[in-house]
Amino acid sequence: MNLTVIPLTSEKKDGKFRFFDELKGILNKNKFKIKSGDVIVISSKFVSNSQGRILNIDKSKVCEKASKISKKFKSNEKFIEIVYRESDEIVGGVAGFVMSTTNGILAPNAGIDKSNSKGTRIILYPNEPYRFAEEIKRKIFLELNLHVGVIIVDSRLMPARIGTTGVAIACAGIKPTKDLRGEKDLDGNPLKVTFQATADNLASIANHKMGEGNDLQPIAIVRDSDCELTNRRIFSEEMIIPYEQCVYVRSFSN
Repeated sequence: MNLTVIPLTSEKKDGKFRFFDELKGILNKNKFKIKSGDVIVISSKFVSNSQGRILNIDKSKVCEKASKISKKFKSNEKFIEIVYRESDEIVGGVAGFVMSTTNGILAPNAGIDKSNSKGTRIILYPNEPYRFAEEIKRKIFLELNLHVGVIIVDSRLMPARIGTTGVAIACAGIKPTKDLRGEKDLDGNPLKVTFQATADNLASIANHKMGEGNDLQPIAIVRDSDCELTNRRIFSEEMIIPYEQCVYVRSFSN
């Protein structure tokens, strides 16, 4: 069977809502039924909306540390205050952008999005995305008796590349990586360090069909992906490489 991606259309959501009820409504409106083995890919911004993770930067009270960071990187200090609060660590930046980590995810401005919100409102990263994905997976099993994978996807710039690509910021129900160490390449050479980023690959494939603008397709179903399902809970450590092992971070820190 060939892998297929089916984007599902939704109405624009501006406030907090019950995600699972909305998911069922979207499936009904699109006249689509999920099957066991499907991977449900969900926009991180859609998840954040459902959790009410929307703030108005004008209401921020700026601390001294955030003020210093905003001056260093020439950014709006009220916006940087929120970035600072949402970040586990500030690791660098350029004018207009602060590079930070949030729940182990390296991203400009703590992954905060201003592109799909009005005026001074901003959308934060989802709260506890791995737990959220796990809860959706379990509800689908309990209510529909289906084993599925769930991926929460965000758009991300890649080093030295033009444009954005999809990346999995959390997943549940699927093994996020495939260890290829010990297998051989086309010339018979053993692979020593290769992992296949299954969740990120599926996130990028789905993101291509979901769109980046006003498409109103916050969910996509990836079918016949041949990914390996699992019942165990997935944790962020399974998808994140320590900085000391990352060739990009190590190269730019020397």
